[in-house]
Amino acid sequence: MFSDPQFWVFVAFVIFIVAIFKPVRNILASSLDNKINEIKNSIDQAEKIKNEAQQTLSKIQKRQNEIKKEIQVIQNEAKEKTNYLEQRSNQKLKEQIKKRNILAKVKIEQMMRDANIQVKQYIIQNSIKATISILEKKLDTSKKQKLINQSIIELNSVLKN
Repeated sequence: MFSDPQFWVFVAFVIFIVAIFKPVRNILASSLDNKINEIKNSIDQAEKIKNEAQQTLSKIQKRQNEIKKEIQVIQNEAKEKTNYLEQRSNQKLKEQIKKRNILAKVKIEQMMRDANIQVKQYIIQNSIKATISILEKKLDTSKKQKLINQSIIELNSVLKN
């Protein structure tokens, strides 16, 4: 057995395996440890990024809620202002219509007075013309002179009073 070369090759192989096993095991272990550490670091980094993303998301959602509230406030203010302006415009429009109606009534009354005055003047002028025409046809010159004198006397008495 000790003289057999195969035995010594086997012993050498076992020694070689034992000698190489520890360094190879250390190399493999350190390599695996490095890979484990890299994976842990990647996981930690991923967790960190995930946490930052969640914080950013929560900030964005909070800001979005604030913006929704601001939009609601702005819409409410706009509605109130619109209602106020609408009421004010309606009130001004009613006042303007009322004023224009009053002005139209005043103008109509003035036009009626002017028309009445014109009708009266027309009637007076035509009456005077008709009276003159009738008097000229029916009165002779002595009666005309007597009528003129009497009119002058009446006119003087009216002017004195």
